[in-house]
Amino acid sequence: MSYESVASDLVKVIEGFGGGIMVVGGLIAFTRYGLQVLAHVADPFRQLRASLGRVILLGLEVLIIADIIRTIVIDQSLESVGVLGLIVLIRIVLSFSLEVEIDGAWPWNQWRIRPATSPATSVSSPTEN
Repeated sequence: MSYESVASDLVKVIEGFGGGIMVVGGLIAFTRYGLQVLAHVADPFRQLRASLGRVILLGLEVLIIADIIRTIVIDQSLESVGVLGLIVLIRIVLSFSLEVEIDGAWPWNQWRIRPATSPATSVSSPTEN
């Protein structure tokens, strides 16, 4: 058993884990969606899209880990580094667009949709009583 074969098997396990995250997470998200539809929860489709987006983001992050390990340990060539760079770039764009889709705003505009609450505003002062 060589080092490369162990690393290759590890990469396969990590890729399977990333795919499993997306499959199981997707099934859970659709199950929750069905339960929310039956319970007449407000806007279940939006919650489904957000859940699926988060599942896909997590799965992509795990798959990037597998790609990095494969490039560093198994296939150390300039071509594999270029392919890894392209894969990571595509996944970054996908992750970024999914985050924008989930949150409904660009990351630098998050403060506009979720204003931060300061401790001074959330705790009543003794003079208010």
